[in-house]
Amino acid sequence: MTVLGLDFGSRRIGIAVSDPSGRIALPHGALERRGMRRDLRSLGELIRERGVEAVVVGLPVHMNGREGDAARDARAFAEALARSSGLPVECLDERWTSREAERALRDVAPRAGRGRRHAARKRGDVDAAAASLILSTYLARRDADGGTDG
Repeated sequence: MTVLGLDFGSRRIGIAVSDPSGRIALPHGALERRGMRRDLRSLGELIRERGVEAVVVGLPVHMNGREGDAARDARAFAEALARSSGLPVECLDERWTSREAERALRDVAPRAGRGRRHAARKRGDVDAAAASLILSTYLARRDADGGTDG
């Protein structure tokens, strides 16, 4: 089962896609936000293209477990995506994913190049890596619960 993982943000949506067996999360880049309708349309195209059967959206919960505006926005986006795609869409606590993604990228890719274009690409890389962590966590939990389809 191919699963899509999303790191929903105000400027970008980090994207990860699992392999067809639903065991490995692979970063797939980031979508620059262009409004709800356009974002849903772009993700719908990716869902059809990749044969996605389920989606997980990261839920940015505060460290104390409280949900703020960003979490409410992510939930609303998840609900809209479920309606527009007809797929099951779950939310997953993502408290540490962006920090983990930044650390992993820093360890793998030393700083090279400066400037606006490099910075934007790096932010997109972090978003995609965060989406991969969200998706990896989801897949691992699903497997632990005995929910594999592959």
